[in-house]
Amino acid sequence: MKEARTAIIDIGSNSIRLVVYQGPRRLPAVLFNEKVLAGLGKSLSRTGAIDEQAMALAGTALSRFAALAREMDCDEVRTVATAAVRDAANGAELIALAEKNGLSVELLSGAEEAKAAGYGLLSAIPHADGIVGDLGGGSLELVRVCDGRVSEHASFPLGVLRLADLRAKDNFDQRVTDILNAAGWSGVGSGKPFYLVGGSWRSLARVDIRDRGYPLPILHGYVMSRARISLLRRKLPTFEKNWLKSVPHLSGGRVPTLSAATDLLDALLPVIGSRETVVSAFGLREGLLYQRLTAREQQMDPLIVAARDEGKHRGRFPEHGDLLNSWIAPLFDGEPAEDARLRHAACLLADTSWRANPEFRVALGIETALHGNWVAVDSRGRALMAAALAASLGEQPPFPDPLRALASEQELHRATCWGLAIRLAQRLSGGVAGPLKRSSIRRRDGIVELVWRGEDRALSGEAVEKRLKGLGAALRLPVASRSSDEALTQA
Repeated sequence: MKEARTAIIDIGSNSIRLVVYQGPRRLPAVLFNEKVLAGLGKSLSRTGAIDEQAMALAGTALSRFAALAREMDCDEVRTVATAAVRDAANGAELIALAEKNGLSVELLSGAEEAKAAGYGLLSAIPHADGIVGDLGGGSLELVRVCDGRVSEHASFPLGVLRLADLRAKDNFDQRVTDILNAAGWSGVGSGKPFYLVGGSWRSLARVDIRDRGYPLPILHGYVMSRARISLLRRKLPTFEKNWLKSVPHLSGGRVPTLSAATDLLDALLPVIGSRETVVSAFGLREGLLYQRLTAREQQMDPLIVAARDEGKHRGRFPEHGDLLNSWIAPLFDGEPAEDARLRHAACLLADTSWRANPEFRVALGIETALHGNWVAVDSRGRALMAAALAASLGEQPPFPDPLRALASEQELHRATCWGLAIRLAQRLSGGVAGPLKRSSIRRRDGIVELVWRGEDRALSGEAVEKRLKGLGAALRLPVASRSSDEALTQA
């Protein structure tokens, strides 16, 4: 049975984008993603209208995207438009272009745009507590998020394509301060993170990763301090074109907006009161999907949902990951909840390298954990998942860079123990469910104890005992195994 396929066409002030999703409702995977930098909002501050060239680019993009959605047999095509179309005197002309191509356009209000950005952030970072800033070409949305909910929100005409006139005047920072103060946003994020949404701010993060030489080039969850933003504001004019071209995945169309985006961010952070920024890969489009979920679906852990889906599509035994986690969990009672969910994710991914060349399985496991399209996990979490997968596939510490730069030695050792427990379970069971359901492992009286049913004793053997001893050595505990009706036999 084919999973539902949903397309969202997002008509923004700077870009028009088609994204096609398919997979679990809580966190569907992106099947296709294409954008056109049409610059609909570029002329708004001068003329109040979308210019002729931008309108032509938009018409071509909408025609192509509508055709692609039909060819991809999408079950639903949702088309939304934001600030540029909302504010332009000739916005109705663009809507008519979309309708000509069979697209029904939802013209989002500023409040709807802000709420969608806030819910998109919560979809990816469920426990977020701070201010979301969604910077587009035509507007800036600010949203307060806490306890899984969106509260205060506002929309400001401070999109990167509208900032030229404001930046050309003196006292840009003071003008931004006055605008935010007048709207009551002074100090609302005191001491809390400021979450960055929008292509221009993500591009700024790409520049910072390259400038710092940060070892994990993953945008989602990347942190920049207020001091770092101020430094980038001073450094940006000194970066040569060739250096900017060397920044991985930095779109040439975003480079002209970098300075404006950085100036605005540096000006508003002191007013809001946030000391650091956190990049979000999710925004308005994901928020639109998230708002349609039931309360139960919204409460699902997005990391676990995504890892389970990955295991389903790439593993030998789709339901093995959850059982693996339940089987090894008694060894790690008392771990923090955050580490327990990372262990669970590693179990769900533990079988995804099996079809690779045996010489490449460890590298693929590390790659999957470090660079997978995960949300609700930071760089430390990715490193621990990678260490667990590496150990489960037979790799011995010390692990390669960048793992050691992202997590402490003690944390990596704990993840190694997860991996060795997974490795034991997979060898014992052959990767199927029955033997794990009929056996157990736990710590008892300072011993790691493996308990079989009597009839399963034949599944034991040198390979299983070797892996049990390896796990015990990592946990610094003696090991023992027995049938459920036998006395304890220490190995």
